[in-house]
Amino acid sequence: MPSSQEAVHAVAPQRSRGALTPPEALARRWDGLGWGFLVKLVLMALVNAMGILAAIQAFRAESWLIFGVAIALLVAADIVYFTKKTLPLKYLLPGLVFLLVFQVFIFGYTAYIAFTNYGTGHVGTQDQAVSAALSQGERRVEGSPTYQLAVIERGDVLGFAINDNGTVKVGSQDQPLQVVSGAQAAGTSAPTEVPGWTVISRQALISDQTLQQQVVGLRVPISDDPNDGSIRTLDGLSGAVYTSTMTWDAAAQTITDTATGTVYHATSAGTFRSDDGTELPTGWVVHVGFDNFLRLFTDSTMLKPLGMVTAWTFAFAILSVLLPFALGLVFAIIYNDPRVRGRKAMRTLFILPYAFPAFMSALLFRGMFNSEFGVINQFFFFGADIDWLGNPWLARGAVLFVNVWLTYPYYFLVCTGALQSLPGDVLEAASIDGAGRWRTMRSLLLPLVLVSTAPLLISSFAFSFNNFTIIYMFNNGGPAIPGAPYALGATDILISAIWDISGVSGGKADYGLASALSIIVFIVVGAIAALAFRQTRRLEEFQ
Repeated sequence: MPSSQEAVHAVAPQRSRGALTPPEALARRWDGLGWGFLVKLVLMALVNAMGILAAIQAFRAESWLIFGVAIALLVAADIVYFTKKTLPLKYLLPGLVFLLVFQVFIFGYTAYIAFTNYGTGHVGTQDQAVSAALSQGERRVEGSPTYQLAVIERGDVLGFAINDNGTVKVGSQDQPLQVVSGAQAAGTSAPTEVPGWTVISRQALISDQTLQQQVVGLRVPISDDPNDGSIRTLDGLSGAVYTSTMTWDAAAQTITDTATGTVYHATSAGTFRSDDGTELPTGWVVHVGFDNFLRLFTDSTMLKPLGMVTAWTFAFAILSVLLPFALGLVFAIIYNDPRVRGRKAMRTLFILPYAFPAFMSALLFRGMFNSEFGVINQFFFFGADIDWLGNPWLARGAVLFVNVWLTYPYYFLVCTGALQSLPGDVLEAASIDGAGRWRTMRSLLLPLVLVSTAPLLISSFAFSFNNFTIIYMFNNGGPAIPGAPYALGATDILISAIWDISGVSGGKADYGLASALSIIVFIVVGAIAALAFRQTRRLEEFQ
């Protein structure tokens, strides 16, 4: 039996070997975290910084939905990546966030715009519409003093700093004049230094014509009441108070033209309208319910043009699938025959159009189909004056030809792969049973090829239904349909009609109507795709 002293000596080394001082324990714990934790910490710090910045911007813009979503996603990211019980979400969360931002949000925002009158003349709030109306017919207030001013900027915001008898006041288009402390101005001269703002030098103002136009068009309100007028400048050195012949009555929701006595009332449609039906050019964004959808089916000026565009869209999408598929299948059958020599070289040549950018090919064919100097008329029609781009039916045939030329190599490759995967014993059995080439093609080859290519044909139909590139680059949807609104053309399909209605390429913009049409196109394509996929299940029974 060991003595008590020996037992103490036996236990003491064990304690000395197992016990760690606090610095050693901290160092071992730090080593256990590893570089992976440090990288995750840095990445999550960046994510939190961007999330907080997005939340702050949404809060300033009073976009409460975006603010709430940003906070929720940020909290979810911190919980998922700093706990050990959410391992699957560590891989799913990035994809879910991208799906939410780039799919759900975009579709939801499009749906929101579809129920508003957002477009040309209706892009802001009612206060902005009032300011725009009051800016019409402006005149200098009689007896208004001339203020020495400096043009100032803060980020993208321009403003004026005026010297009002030794008191410096600063304001911008959205912020009325306010007294600021700490500004420097000698006597009655223009301010030379304004806290929080950058004073634009005279030389910079003279050398930048765009800036000059912005300064001349800038109006800084005197107070919160728009009827008090605003400061304007014509030279960037001095300014005066200008008021409009229009007066705004917030209680009655009316704008009165003091020069003519005409009273414009605010309407539920987001416009200021007089009793005789005259409207001011600038309105504001309001919810209009299903008015945009009803316009698509009840507006007499749009029914016929949109009907023509819709019919051509379906014809273009169907023919853009059937014709290149048939051509690609024929070429695939021919060059899948081992008796054909040089098959590899020929296949390479046939897929060359697939390697060219679609927009470049469309531009090249646009020049080739030109009626005056295009090679199509010169070389193939002996110099005949055929107006390929000006005649509606010829333009449709030309754009369809170009699209077939661009897409048949895709079906050629797909059908070649499908043919090479077919079981040889089935084809051999059909030949032994006496089936001819046409019977083999109709009863065996085509059904077997469709089993693997039918989903691709459906997706190709959806792509052709929204093939904006070829329509826009080849002929910009022309020629124009006489009397059609929004510059609709004979070769326009629904997606390019949406482009025209949105006014992106110029002209009056109606984003609400364009969004409504986008939703209808989405529903139509989705319904057709769902029905088509349901029908393709029957082909699986063939196997």
